[in-house]
Amino acid sequence: MKIYVASIPFRSTEDDLREVFEAYGEVSSVRIVKDRETQRSRGFGFVEMFNDSEAQSAIDSLHGSDFQGRQLVVNEARPREERPRY
Repeated sequence: MKIYVASIPFRSTEDDLREVFEAYGEVSSVRIVKDRETQRSRGFGFVEMFNDSEAQSAIDSLHGSDFQGRQLVVNEARPREERPRY
């Protein structure tokens, strides 16, 4: 399952995020989205977990929880919408 995570502190690393989610099960990938020009975190990212029930447990437990001083927003990721390119 792919999980959307928002309100990630800018100083957080992908390893920090992986560590939090691994408490709920095996994590297959973690990606914090970065600005193309500055390479700074945009404050959100995605975590993928192999087991859907473990992923749902992580969502239920981590949504609204404190992570490095910020309250995380954690939801199942929705499919990406195609946007027209200009």
